[in-house]
Amino acid sequence: MIIITGAAGFIGSCLVAKLNEEQFYDLVLVDDFSNEKKNKNLIGKRYTSKIERTDFFNWLEKNANQVQFIFHLGARTDTTEFDKTIFDELNLNYSKTMWQMCVKHGLPLVYASSAATYGLGELGYDDDESQISTLNPLNPYGESKNDFDIWAISQEERPYFWAGLKFFNVYGPNEYHKGRMASVILHAFRQIKANGEMKLFRSHKPNYKDGEQLRDFIYVKDVVDVCHFLLNHRKDAGIYNLGTGAARTFLDLVTSTFKALKISPNISFIDTPEDIRDKYQYFTEAKMNKLISVGYSKRFVSLEEGIADYVNNYLSSARYY
Repeated sequence: MIIITGAAGFIGSCLVAKLNEEQFYDLVLVDDFSNEKKNKNLIGKRYTSKIERTDFFNWLEKNANQVQFIFHLGARTDTTEFDKTIFDELNLNYSKTMWQMCVKHGLPLVYASSAATYGLGELGYDDDESQISTLNPLNPYGESKNDFDIWAISQEERPYFWAGLKFFNVYGPNEYHKGRMASVILHAFRQIKANGEMKLFRSHKPNYKDGEQLRDFIYVKDVVDVCHFLLNHRKDAGIYNLGTGAARTFLDLVTSTFKALKISPNISFIDTPEDIRDKYQYFTEAKMNKLISVGYSKRFVSLEEGIADYVNNYLSSARYY
C-alpha cells in the first residue's frame, strides 16, 4: 500500500496516474476533497480508498503495518498568500507529524520541498544541505518549505529512507484547478485561444531583455518519473533539486506554445505588478548533479517536447493525465 497526500492536486494526481501505469493500484489518497474541480483529476484512476487530510494520522496509527511508502505532496502552495499561520499549520506542522509517524512506524518518506526556498538565488541553486539554513525565501510559502527542510536535516531520528524534492517550475496536465497559480503555459494557451496573442511581464532589470527572464521549467511527467525512481531506490536519503538543469526564457516557452497550436507568435509586454516586482525571480536553474550521482539517468524532456505533449494531448481536448 502506497500513500499519496495532496493526491487530488496537480502533481499528486499525476503521480497516481504514473503509479497506475506501473501497475500499482493499492493506493490510499489523502487530501481535502471538498474542491470538485480538483477532484476531476482523479476520474478514471484506480486506488483503494480516499481519506480526508484531517483524518489521516488517526487512520495511519491503526493501519501503518499495511503501508509500504508515503509520498507527502500535500501543501498550501499559493505564493501570494501571506498569512503565515496557514503555512505553519499545513506545510510545517503537518509535515513534522508526518515525519514523526514515519519514524515511529518504520516507513520511507518522500516529501515536496520547493525551489521557492532559494529566494532570488543570491546563493545559487545548489541542493547542498549545508547551505539550507542560509537561504532567504521571498514569501511565507517558501519560508514554510525551507523551515521544514531545516527541521528535517536537524533531526537525529529519521525515517530509514527519506527524500525532500525541491520542485522547480513544474508544468503539465491536471493543473486546470489552480487559477492564477497555474503554469504560464496554461495561461498562454488560454490567452492565445481567446485572443490570438500572449502578454508577458516586461523586464525591470537592465541586464534582462523583455521576455528573457529565465526559469527551470520541468514537465510533470519527469517529476513523477523521479518519484517512481525513489520508490524503488530507497537509499541515499537527503534533499534533492528537481528541475531539468537547463534554464529557458519565457519567450522560449510562449513561442513553443504558439508553435504547438500552429499559430504565428504574437507576444507583447506589460509591466510586472508592483506588489510582486521586488520578489520576482529573473533566473532559476537547478543544479542536478546530486540526483544524477545516485543513479537517476533518464533524460528530462526538453521544453519544446513537454509543451507539445501538454498542448496537443491534454490542453487541446481538456484531457487529464
